[in-house]
Amino acid sequence: MNLVELKEKNIEDLTQVAKELKVEGAASLRRQELIFAILQAQSDKNGIIYGEGVLETLPDGFGFLRATDYNYLPGPDDIYVSPSQIRRFNMRTGDTVSQSIAKAVAKNHPEIALIVLLIDERPEEVTDMQRQVKGEVVSSTFDEPAQRHVQVAEMVIEKAKRLVEHNKDVVVLLDSITRLARAYNTIVPPSGKVLSGGVDANALQRPKRFFGAARNIEKGGSLTIIATALVDTGSRMDDVIFEEFKGTGNMELHLDRKLVEKRVFPAIDINASGTRKEELLVDKDDLNKMWILRKVLNPLSIVESMEFLLDKMRGTKSNRDFLDSMHKG
Repeated sequence: MNLVELKEKNIEDLTQVAKELKVEGAASLRRQELIFAILQAQSDKNGIIYGEGVLETLPDGFGFLRATDYNYLPGPDDIYVSPSQIRRFNMRTGDTVSQSIAKAVAKNHPEIALIVLLIDERPEEVTDMQRQVKGEVVSSTFDEPAQRHVQVAEMVIEKAKRLVEHNKDVVVLLDSITRLARAYNTIVPPSGKVLSGGVDANALQRPKRFFGAARNIEKGGSLTIIATALVDTGSRMDDVIFEEFKGTGNMELHLDRKLVEKRVFPAIDINASGTRKEELLVDKDDLNKMWILRKVLNPLSIVESMEFLLDKMRGTKSNRDFLDSMHKG
């Protein structure tokens, strides 16, 4: 019997399983009580119960398997993992214990493990993301405490690391690094040194460690982290957080409010956006054409640059055709 499969069943199916196992008073039990009663009955019959989850190791040495379905929240049906088991199998936080790990993720790269991490987000946005995205969606909504935001984020990054160690290519989409940094700023012990905007001098160390975990492992997997940052919110703290992370990534994509107001999409500030070490990704001829294009766009305003690009791109079918047309023009 599989605990995960039991959790996925509706109340009618659970009641039917309970009747087959001759559980008394099954019709009057709540869903969680029904699952416990089924597990108890199966255990009494000397049956084997399978379960899976992501390990969270606690300071006392033991741990629990947390369920992704509950965003790694502690629950009454979490499976206990003893300290001896953790030592014997050299387990760490983020290890996934299951019969098989098979995540259906991005359409173009189904081999990639996709994890969407939503921090301090609205519940309806979380629900919509869960319905639209085929990957794993983990969240801590705005009504959760800062400690909860941090716990979820660290569980996700540790799980991602374990997958990379097993030669998996992992992509973590974080929305947003600003809200995560705010949470760390709330829980960090005061250092006595406060930066502009009320940011503690030590508050950004752990979110930087989170973002800095992204890397490509030689003869192994890779971890890519795509994080959003809030700007122009009127908060000095948000500006400080953005400036601390600015320039730390391999690629920056700047969105512009003026383009959104004019309903020009995608609302990208072309001149401010770019990829580092682009010479490793693009051949020399195309790279020279891209540099010429940037020189043409540089004197234009943000709106004019995007409208110019969109107009030229509509007449071509590929990036190569687009660059060739620009060169001829």
